[in-house]
Amino acid sequence: MSVAVELRHISKRFPGVIANKDVSMSVETGTVHALVGENGAGKSTVMKILYGMQRPDSGEILVNGTTVHFKNPNDAIEASIGMVHQHFMLADNFTVLENVILGSEPQHGITIDFAAARTKVVEMAAQYGLEIDPDVLVEELGVGQRQRVEILKVLYRGARILIFDEPTAVLVPQEVDDLFNALKGLRAQGMAIIFISHKLDEVLRVADDVTVIRAGSTVAEVKSKDVTARQLAELMVGSELPQPSTHGDTRRPEITLALKDVSIPTKSGSRDLISHVTFNLHAGEVVGIAGVEGNGQAELVEAIMGLRDYTGVIEFSAANINDLSVAHRRDLGIGLIPEDRQRQAMMMESPLWENRILGHQRGKPVMNGFVLDMKTIMTDTKSIMEEFDVRAPGPQTLAAALSGGNQQKFIVGREMSKAPSLLVASHPTRGVDVGAQGAIWEELRRAREKGMAIVLISADLEELIGMSDRLLVMLRGVVTAELDPAKTTPEQLGSAMTGAS
Repeated sequence: MSVAVELRHISKRFPGVIANKDVSMSVETGTVHALVGENGAGKSTVMKILYGMQRPDSGEILVNGTTVHFKNPNDAIEASIGMVHQHFMLADNFTVLENVILGSEPQHGITIDFAAARTKVVEMAAQYGLEIDPDVLVEELGVGQRQRVEILKVLYRGARILIFDEPTAVLVPQEVDDLFNALKGLRAQGMAIIFISHKLDEVLRVADDVTVIRAGSTVAEVKSKDVTARQLAELMVGSELPQPSTHGDTRRPEITLALKDVSIPTKSGSRDLISHVTFNLHAGEVVGIAGVEGNGQAELVEAIMGLRDYTGVIEFSAANINDLSVAHRRDLGIGLIPEDRQRQAMMMESPLWENRILGHQRGKPVMNGFVLDMKTIMTDTKSIMEEFDVRAPGPQTLAAALSGGNQQKFIVGREMSKAPSLLVASHPTRGVDVGAQGAIWEELRRAREKGMAIVLISADLEELIGMSDRLLVMLRGVVTAELDPAKTTPEQLGSAMTGAS
């Protein structure tokens, strides 16, 4: 096989941080090549360099044997490189066809030649096993179908080298199977695929070769058939794979959270975003909320936190909190790990110490009377960084300078530091490495044992099953099932989530 992409001794330094130090990897045509490493190891940086989003300080990039120098992503696209981002970049109010051709519209005189575009997209979808209705609005599609649109976008622009950034993060098992079948089709067509993931079992299932990065440097390049998940984990972080699990029954008699007939109607009144949701959550209990993204989980979180108007009643520690603000609810002892860390949990251009006090700035240890207690804030920020292994030079470091996984660890540490009675954890380990996953799971286990009530929302079905005492399944805004995690497999849970069972 010929070499599609070769990175030679790539190095990249940011102020106070060495992101990449002598990274090398070689990707052959007609193969799936996985790139793995713990958070902050430099995976995202080296892929941004390959896609033209950043320039290396030193090193060389070769595409099909020719040295290239990319100034921006357009240069990478011209070199037949495409990137499917973890967070989809689609216009919901456009059709599939309009999203695929956006920015590369075929012209017929002064108008767009939609007929030619539709023919090309339909043929391409069939060729690569990515069949989808070109005329349906993206807002009507599920997560797996949206991902197909993203793949078709890069293929439409002529990509032969595809970068997938955490592509299974929000997919249920059946959708993962569909994606992997599509990747096999692309590989059979001679594509070179770079697959970035934290899920080592998936890496071994889909990849031909694996490059492992640790602390910014390449430490190994292996054939997937020659290693186990545990061996890969040890190469990445020097430890064995952690397992999501809880031990024993820690549920206490008192009810921490009660939802009674809670609904969120749409403005049009045509349907409810969530409809007649009722459940109790005891102290020392973890209730997992399972559902394909877009089925009401996010709206449920917003109702509990007071971010949305709703009907029905929400009680916290037996008191009705319907009329309380978000700030008042947090002051009572409700913590939140939001779904989107960058949009909902951090001020990206502010230092970590400012992010430490975000949402906690109304009392001790942050305030000393009417002024900020800077000495305590700095000490507290450092302790969170040490306890949760947040890798950054110090409290003055800007949040934007941290990798996504280190941002996530900082958010979890901030919320746990106040020991809330109720923690609403929305995708708490999304985008973190196996070592950080284990640390976060251990914190949740300890909090549960101490009596914290936890609402856990996750796209990782093994995490939901392993960490939950009870599972509630949401479909189209309705709780459609309650399952016993001890008797439920990921496949059964995935079927319940999609309405197949």
